[in-house]
Parts: sequence; structure tokens; C-alpha cells
Amino acid sequence: MSQYDLDALYRQVILDHYKHPRNRGQFEEDAMSIEMNNPTCGDRIHLQLKLDGDIIEDVRFTGEGCSISMASASMMTQAIKGKKVEEALKMAQEFSRMMLGEDVDITVFGMDDIEALKGVANFPARIKCATLAWKAVEKVKDK
Repeated sequence: MSQYDLDALYRQVILDHYKHPRNRGQFEEDAMSIEMNNPTCGDRIHLQLKLDGDIIEDVRFTGEGCSISMASASMMTQAIKGKKVEEALKMAQEFSRMMLGEDVDITVFGMDDIEALKGVANFPARIKCATLAWKAVEKVKDK
């Protein structure tokens, strides 16, 4: 597969998560809530997690932002659902490393879609968009 074909595929994956976000919505009952925003571009996210001990039983998000930030939030919720909080925090660290252009074993995320965001590292102004939801996950340790 050529680099052009791969880039087109990655764009398709990002647009699919943007247009058809997974785990978008709010819980009606109590859940841990974390709000984050990126004042530079206006992206914002409201993340809700239902924990069963140290397991992320379920996760939802709402928010507004560019296709990269909302697609990243969708992918993130899929990746962390059912994982231990410690695993989710490790994923957030690895995602940040990936956004800095470092080599990361994407199998840590448990899904290939996240690789579609790897190219964001080439656009420094968009890195904060991609990492917003993952930074929200990191706030779990403060709660």
C-alpha cells in the first residue's frame, strides 16, 4: 500500500470516528466527571467514567471540537473501556509519546484505529487537539 493510500485510509478512519462517534453521550446516574478544554482552538470535552473498583466499567463523552479531537475521544473511549485505571493511564502516556513522534507499540491500545492519529505528530498545532481526551483520562488519578 502506498503512503498516499495509507494517508487516505487514516483520514477515512478519523472521519468515521468524527461522524459516528463511539460512546458519545452522558450517563443519567452518577459517574466520575472530568471537563477539559483547549482555549487555543476551542475544543472541549466532558468525560464521564463509571468505575467498578479499579476497572473502567463504562465511559462516555460529550463535547465540541475539530474532527481530530472528537475522533480521538471516540477512539480513546473504545480503548479504555473495560481496562484497569492503571492501564488507561499507561495508554494516555503512550498516546502522548506517539504525539511527540516517538515510536510506540500501538498494540498497547488494543485497537488499530488509533494508529490513524499517528500522523498528527507532523502538525504541532493539532497535537493538543488529539491529546485533549487523553489528558482528561490522566485527571482520573487526581479524583
